[in-house]
Amino acid sequence: MADRRPFPPFGPLRAFDAFGRTRGIRRAAEWLRIDHAVVSRHLRALEKWAGVPLLDRAGGGLTEAGRIYHDRIASALDEIARATEALRAGDLPQLSVWCVPGFAFHWLVRRLGNFRTEFPDIDLLLRPTDARARFWSDGVDADIRYQLDGRPHEPQPGIRQAELARPPVFPVASPEFLRRAGPIRTVGDLLSQPLLAEEDSHEWLTWLARQGVAAPSMIPAARLWHAHLVLASAREGQGVALANPFLLEDDLRNGTLVRVGSPEAPFDGIAIGAYTLFIPENSWERPALMRLRSWLIHVADAFQPGAGAHAARAS
Repeated sequence: MADRRPFPPFGPLRAFDAFGRTRGIRRAAEWLRIDHAVVSRHLRALEKWAGVPLLDRAGGGLTEAGRIYHDRIASALDEIARATEALRAGDLPQLSVWCVPGFAFHWLVRRLGNFRTEFPDIDLLLRPTDARARFWSDGVDADIRYQLDGRPHEPQPGIRQAELARPPVFPVASPEFLRRAGPIRTVGDLLSQPLLAEEDSHEWLTWLARQGVAAPSMIPAARLWHAHLVLASAREGQGVALANPFLLEDDLRNGTLVRVGSPEAPFDGIAIGAYTLFIPENSWERPALMRLRSWLIHVADAFQPGAGAHAARAS
C-alpha cells in the first residue's frame, strides 16, 4: 500500500522552520548556509504546496496558520535532530556551551568536574568566547554572557534566558600599586588613577555613576578586551581594575589583589550587570539543558549566598 501521508518537500520545510525560528529570510539563510534567494523560493514553494499563506509579508512574521504550523513542525524536526544525535553519539546527550571567557576561566571550569560527576551521562563541550552565540547558525545549545546594565542587547527571537547571578562589582589593585599610589580615600580619587578596562569605559562609568560620582567621559589607561587580561595587568601593578567575586576567587584569597579603599571600609560593591544563561525556547525543556540550567543556578547561588530566588529570574 502506498504511503499517502501528506509530507511536504523537506527543503522548503527546513527553510520555513528556519524562518520561523529566526524571524528573517537573511537570518534563515545564514542558519542554513544557503543564499537568501533560495530561502525565499523555498518559502513560496511551501505555501503553494500547502495552499495556505504562511508568511505575513506586511508584518515580517508568520500568519496565524503559519505560527500554528511552525509550532508543530519545529517540535517534530527537533525530535528528529535529537534522535539522530543520540544515534550518532551512542545515546550520550551532547551539549555545546559558549561562555564569556572570564567567567569560564576563573569560575566555571574549576566546577565542571563536579558537573561531570553529578551528570556522567552528559557530554559537555565548553567554548570560551567573546562572541554571542547565533544559535541558529552556530549549533550552540546554551550561551552564558555578562549583560551590563544600560547597554542595549538586541534580543534574538525564540531565545529564553535565566539570570544566574548579579554579583557586586568593586575596584581592586595589587598591594604594591596601592603602596605607590598613596591614599585613595574617596571614589572620586579613582579618577586620578590609571583605570584598567576591557573594551571601553562603559563599565567604569556605570559603576562610578552608581557611586554618585559624575564622570561624563574617561579614557581607560589600558583596554585589554578580556577580564583575565585586565586582572593580570592589575596583578602586575599597572592600575585599578573593576571585577566581581566570580573573577576574583583566587586573588582575594591569596592577596594578589585587594579591594581599594580604606582597609576598614573598602569601597562598596554594586551590581551593575548579570551573568545570564541563554537557551533556545524550543530546547528550554530538553532534559540535559534543564539539568545544566538547574545546576548552574544552584552552584552560582551557593557561591554568592542571598543572590535571590532564581525562579523569578527566568524568562
